[in-house]
Formats: sequence, structure tokens, C-alpha cells
Amino acid sequence: MKKTKGKILVVDDERSMREILEIFLKSEGYSVLVANNGESAMEILKHDLFDLIITDMKMPKVGGLELLKNVKEISPDTVVVIFTAFGTTESAVEAMKLGAFDYITKPFQMDDIRLVVKNALEKQKLQQDVSILKGQLKPPSLENILGRSPSMLELFSIISKIAESNANVLITGESGTGKELVAKAVYGLSPRKDRHFVAINCAAIPEGLLESELFGYMKGAFTGAAANKQGLFELANEGTLFLDEIGEMPFSLQAKLLRVIEDGTFRRLGGISDLKVDVRVISATNKDIKALIEKGQFREDLYFRLNVLSVRIPALRERGDDIPLLIAHFLKKFAGDKKKFSPEAVEMFKNYQWKGNVRELENIIERVVLLCDRAVIGVENLPEEIRSVSASTKEIAVPRGGIDFEKIIEEMEKAYLLKALEQTNGGKTEAAKLLNLTFRSFRHKLKKYGIEKKTITEN
Repeated sequence: MKKTKGKILVVDDERSMREILEIFLKSEGYSVLVANNGESAMEILKHDLFDLIITDMKMPKVGGLELLKNVKEISPDTVVVIFTAFGTTESAVEAMKLGAFDYITKPFQMDDIRLVVKNALEKQKLQQDVSILKGQLKPPSLENILGRSPSMLELFSIISKIAESNANVLITGESGTGKELVAKAVYGLSPRKDRHFVAINCAAIPEGLLESELFGYMKGAFTGAAANKQGLFELANEGTLFLDEIGEMPFSLQAKLLRVIEDGTFRRLGGISDLKVDVRVISATNKDIKALIEKGQFREDLYFRLNVLSVRIPALRERGDDIPLLIAHFLKKFAGDKKKFSPEAVEMFKNYQWKGNVRELENIIERVVLLCDRAVIGVENLPEEIRSVSASTKEIAVPRGGIDFEKIIEEMEKAYLLKALEQTNGGKTEAAKLLNLTFRSFRHKLKKYGIEKKTITEN
């Protein structure tokens, strides 16, 4: 299938103009959809994405300027061009102030349309490129860690500072926060970046095999040891060894790990001589190591050797401002430019508690993208566990940009009123009792929010 040069929506209440533009733009290689008025266009925009909208100024009910305002609210990256047979300087200035890319007066030449469309789509692509670049304006090797919240900016600063050192680093954070990404960032900014980065998950390898993986073995050291094998410490010599889930390290191995960290020497399984290495150890855990020490499950001296420098990664719920950025990143990864989330869906993502952190967010977005056929993914397309989060069970957080407190309270009140009426089949008296309100107060609130139903009864 031939790839189109861009997706365009043409909006005009004049049929002949719609048809002329549709035929011409399709012949130029664009994908084109038409709408016969502003209302139809706004309905289409709820379910589809466009690179460019070409709309008439004068139309019944919803005109070009009103449509322009709506487009800039729900799809700010979409470029809008307005044309009209009643052009004035005042209307042109107003359209440009509202964010229109250009303003064309009828009648026009097709060459004019060709040039304006080409320039408009070039601007749209440039806007997308700039948006992507803004998310990447961080030091080298930090580009894979997304975040602009204060806690993440502080994390970037800490990584940059400790990377130059050869001291061991302990990374802490909940599961799914991206501890290996941080370890790689420290390595990538360090003087050892040109040497090996070797990683191992201590929880993923059985205790009987972990020692041989870390320290290697000699032929005949155990059944199946048919040849000498280097361990990960040897492979990481002069580089960096990343020990993920260090809290799962068997106690029996901790003394041997302590020795190699202290003096750089170890012995292969079945070996008779010591080997010496120069390795920087970065370890990570989602466990409380101090609690493990108190239980006798982790050596305190090993903890101090591993925790010369420490990095804590904030949980996703602590950096809600980063969620839209992460959503955009994962949406791009799984859907390209074909889909987007509605503002309401994004807000619901921000309110969710994300026990699985960034990993859970990525998994859910991948699942939603696969299951939803719509271009605009709404609240109704989100998993039940996210939609069912209520104000009584979620941790309340106030975003830095502030909230409309009165509006939120009104929406909650209205939702409870409607739910109570639903449960009582419209009975006002029973519904008032469910909400612990007097009948008079309940009726006043119904009137306040304009809740009038034929099914509502006084019983």
C-alpha cells in the first residue's frame, strides 16, 4: 500500500467545494476525509486523528473559529487552515491569534492550496520533532530515562555527580521504577563507559548456579563442568558489574562477594589460585536491606561496602507530572502516530496508584493499544482496575499546576446523587437516606445540578 503524505479533514457546508478539495488533495497523495459542517467535524475529531484541518469560516451553528478553538483544545498538534469568501482583516487577525496556520480568501487557485498544505504539514512535522527533542534534552546516556518532574531532575543531577566516581553504588526503588536504566546511565557517564557493562539478576538464578555465574569454575569442579569458564567478575574486569535484586543474594555467598569487593580477589570454583580484578559494582534492590540485616538475612559489612553511594528512584505515584510524557513515549512505541489518549483517560492514568510503576504503565498501554480499534482511546477503553479507582481508596495528591476544587466537589456530589437514584430505581426518599441527607436537602441538590428524571419518585 502506498504511504500517504498526511491525513487531512476538509470541513465546508458547500458540497461542490468539499468535492473539489477532496479530489485535488487525494490526487496530491493525501488521505482525505470530509465533513459537511462544524458539528460533524467535532464528532469526527472525537474518534480520529488528523495532521491538518481545512475549514470554511462561515458555517451554520459551529463556524470555523469555534471549530479552531476546539481543535486546539483536543488536538493541539493538528494544524488548521481557514478559508472564506468573506475575508476581513479583523477575522484574519482573530483566526491567527486563535492558532490558525494560515487564512485563505475565496476564490483561490489550486496552486495556492498546494503550497499552503505543503507548508502546513511541514510545520506539523516540525512541531512533533521539537516535542520529541524536548524530552531528550538531558546529558548523554540519560536519554532512556524519561522525566521532567522535580524529583526526576534531582535524580538526573545525582546520577551525573556520582558517575565520575569509582565508588560502588546502591540503587533503591520499587519494582518497575527502572533501576537497570539508572545503572546503565551511571555506567554510561563514568570513566569506565568504554569497558564492559555486565548485568545479572540475583533473584533469577538458582543459588547453586549463582556462585559459578559470578566467579566462574574450573573443569571438573562439579558434574557437568566440562571446561573452564570465566565468571562475570572476570568479564567485567576494568568495567562495571550490575547486581540486580541484591537483596535476594543467598547469605552463604555474601562473604565471598564481600571479599572481592574489599580487595578485588576471588577464586573460581575448583580453583587453587586467586584472581584479581578491578570492578565497579552497582547493585539494586526493591527490598529494605536494613530490615534484612536486623533479621540476620543480609551482612551489615557487605551493605556498607555496596552502599558507598546511594540513589533512590522515586515511585511513579510520586512523579505524576511525568505520566503524560511517559504515556506519549509508550504510545509512540506501540502505536506510532495512529492513536492518542483522551484528556480524561490521561487524567485517570495520573490518578491511579501504579504499584508496578513504569513497567506496569508500559504493559497497560501496550494492552490497551492492541485491544482498542479507535484512534482516540477514551476512559471506557481503560482496564477495569484503573476505571474503578475511587476517591475513597486512592491517595489524594494535588498537582503543582493546581486544581479546580469546586468543580471536583460538584462532580463528586452529582455522581453520588445519580448513583443513589440508580440504586433506588429513582426513589428520592430512599436515595436521600442512602446519602444520609434530609429529603429537603437532597431535593435542593437535585435542583442545583439539574437532575430531573421521569423515573424519579417521591417514594
